[in-house]
Amino acid sequence: MDSDKELEEIRRRRMEEMQRSQGQERADEEQQRAAQEAEKAKKQQILRQILDIAARERLANVRLVRPDLAENVENQLIQLYSMGRINRIITEEEIKQILGRMTETKRETHIERR
Repeated sequence: MDSDKELEEIRRRRMEEMQRSQGQERADEEQQRAAQEAEKAKKQQILRQILDIAARERLANVRLVRPDLAENVENQLIQLYSMGRINRIITEEEIKQILGRMTETKRETHIERR
């Protein structure tokens, strides 16, 4: 009978340990999600400072079709801003030029026939 009590106690402790670890995992996930949201909010704040309305709309439209390209452009703009190399508002025409330069290099293909 003592073994039944011991077995039950071991099960109870193991269950408590599992519940604590699951609670910690949830807390870690929540903390990670909050950090990602804070980073996203900071990024959007910087973009609002350096892009005019039309440029932001252009990037939003590009994001619908090519999210990777929009992400790259935004990251480059934020990096330039943080380095102090952007000190004015960027217009839609400038965004078009940047997008054109970034997609231009990827369109070049070389086909060789033998």
